[in-house]
Amino acid sequence: MGFLTGKTAIITGAGKATLSDGSAGSIGYGIATAYAKEGANLVITGRNVKKLEDAKADLEAAYGVKVLAIPADVDAGADNEAIVQNVIDQTIAEFGRIDVLINNAQASASGVPLAEHTTDQFNLAMFSGLYAAFYYMKACYPHLAKTEGTVINFASGAGLFGNFGQCSYAAAKEGIRGLSRVAANEWGKDNINVNVICPLAWTAQLENFQKAYPEAFEKNVKMPPMGHYGNVESEIGRVCVQLASPDFKFMTGETLTLEGGLGLRP
Repeated sequence: MGFLTGKTAIITGAGKATLSDGSAGSIGYGIATAYAKEGANLVITGRNVKKLEDAKADLEAAYGVKVLAIPADVDAGADNEAIVQNVIDQTIAEFGRIDVLINNAQASASGVPLAEHTTDQFNLAMFSGLYAAFYYMKACYPHLAKTEGTVINFASGAGLFGNFGQCSYAAAKEGIRGLSRVAANEWGKDNINVNVICPLAWTAQLENFQKAYPEAFEKNVKMPPMGHYGNVESEIGRVCVQLASPDFKFMTGETLTLEGGLGLRP
């Protein structure tokens, strides 16, 4: 039994993706795998139903945990509060509690220069990332207050360093950082820990980019100082596990930003 047995984690953007070697190939799926190994009940959301169903089947078969897969897409024009509340209502009906909220989902039109960005492209990033984090945090707050739970939000070096062609993505991620700092201050009295991770992870998407466009990959993707990209399960996923640890929670009480995917290990 892991130390998260009996606890419930909601992970957005956690559909299954794999690398060429068969290992976890997306941040959300890597986190879900790390949490499943610790025995947590999982609620995974995303836009792609098949990826969610594949993740559910594999995680339940491999680790014997219960996984609730709920399609959910926060998007401009949708009744987003109702969409998110449905996730929360199903979670409580199935598991009776929420201990961890991980806002990982994010879509964007990366590669489009600011002067060419459309309103729809900007909205895609803001709604899938910043607004989704806002709605999920609001809806989860009363449940996290009961469990003295944890919020883990994902930002990015794109916002910290101003990456070319990522104006909407960077804006959404910087908004998430600001939102997280406010929540950390406001919710500290409830013993809710709020943290931000800014990863550079080796994902299936990045692997495909390297294969298809090796020259562009070399120019745009910089190797972290430690000489490798963050592994979505053994490094980023394990950091997320550590942030939900009771021993860690009550040693902190402020936002912690983990930047750059530098092979951080708890």
